[in-house]
Amino acid sequence: MAAPGSLLEVGSGTDTIAVSAALPGCARVVASDINVHAVRNAALNATRHGVADRVRAVHSDLFAQLPAEERFDTVYWHSTFGLAPTGYRYRSDHERAYVDPGYAAHRRYLSQAPDRLIPGGRALLHFSSRGDLTTLHRIARETGRQLRPLRSVTVPDAGDTSTTCCWR
Repeated sequence: MAAPGSLLEVGSGTDTIAVSAALPGCARVVASDINVHAVRNAALNATRHGVADRVRAVHSDLFAQLPAEERFDTVYWHSTFGLAPTGYRYRSDHERAYVDPGYAAHRRYLSQAPDRLIPGGRALLHFSSRGDLTTLHRIARETGRQLRPLRSVTVPDAGDTSTTCCWR
């Protein structure tokens, strides 16, 4: 991503990606998370690293609390790849970081992320092979999207392959 651009990081957690984008000069970064503690942590990390003037931490379920007209060069989500049955009830807030019942959040992301892009922008989705890639591709087709792998990395100690996908 070019430094002068803009980034929306969905599910920012500790804010590592958002802060890392702002440090070399990304002009506008929004770090959103459904967990209020993660949002607070993101704001603290932006301040700690001297980029609070460019990083805005937002408490939001995907795009729900973002202004409808706000657009970005890049929208990125390191997704909650764990597929649980539709109707699954979370046992803790922490589970929301790993489990997506029926991949409902993935469906919303695939459907709505392109609406948050400037012309020529790109939506990125990080997904693990521990998730259900077949279901993800089916949902992409159902939402009129096509996932194109950008990179695959094998994590040797976990025996896991993660694929980051991009579509326009």
